[in-house]
Amino acid sequence: MVKLFLLIGSIVMALGVGIGAFGAHGLEPRISERMLKNYQTGVQYHMIHGLGIIVVALVGMKMTSSALLTGAGWAFLIGIIFFSGSLYVMALTGITKLGAITPIGGLAFIIGWILIGTFAVRTLS
Repeated sequence: MVKLFLLIGSIVMALGVGIGAFGAHGLEPRISERMLKNYQTGVQYHMIHGLGIIVVALVGMKMTSSALLTGAGWAFLIGIIFFSGSLYVMALTGITKLGAITPIGGLAFIIGWILIGTFAVRTLS
């Protein structure tokens, strides 16, 4: 689990940097300010939760891995795909109906943080 999430987190972070740079340098003149803000929100949450995946790996290295940690890592990845991914596609295509998918990713982020908190309460008490 540790090796897998460290690898996934590293890939996610590298993609986040690339996607963010593309947005900052390639999209500004091509899409509306509103869509650019949506795109930037996607990048922000992508990066935060990419770091969250790396935190899951690092905590797993120092402590006994658990289903709670594993679940958190997968929840963060799913959140990035649905939340950030829907914002990227919406900004690039203008299909605003994709915004209906975004809350699924937000819920996955929330679940991931709840799982980490539950792990902390159960393991560190």
